[in-house]
Amino acid sequence: MYAYRDASFTNEGLKQWHAEPVRPRRQLVLRFLATVVVLPLWWLLLLAAFVVAFVIALFAEILTVIPAFERGAERVMDAVLSKIVVWPRWAVTWPELRHEGDSNFYRARVDACLDTRTKRASAARDEKNAIPPVECEVPLRKYRGVGGGYVIEAARLRGWQVMPSDPKDEIRLRWSSAS
Repeated sequence: MYAYRDASFTNEGLKQWHAEPVRPRRQLVLRFLATVVVLPLWWLLLLAAFVVAFVIALFAEILTVIPAFERGAERVMDAVLSKIVVWPRWAVTWPELRHEGDSNFYRARVDACLDTRTKRASAARDEKNAIPPVECEVPLRKYRGVGGGYVIEAARLRGWQVMPSDPKDEIRLRWSSAS
């Protein structure tokens, strides 16, 4: 269920969007070691999958003479590629290992992420440049030490609107000037 649409969100405010509990140090070290060993292999596997998908797409181009094949192929490709994750949830980076439980680190991380996204979304539109992104997701790894409530408050101050989100995974935002 989307916490954003939950009635308690409107009644209790941001209290339910609390920070995640601090993970045990031993678990973090083991996850960090697994990240160092497995993540490069994961990325190689993703690269190989991309090459295979590209080759399949080249051969599938021949079949575009069949009516509605292209639309169906795009839907299948979108469904497959949307499931691929570059940073798995179990991965722990060196800064996350060092700063676990440090709320100031996570506040700075959220602020930097939102500042970058706000700068991109509010950029002046030229005819030459692409349309700036109007939606963004802030993943849990960015805000786990401060909670989703801080992300929502900081985003609202910068002009973002909250979209239906699951705070245990990510918080989705929409640039308010785009609507």
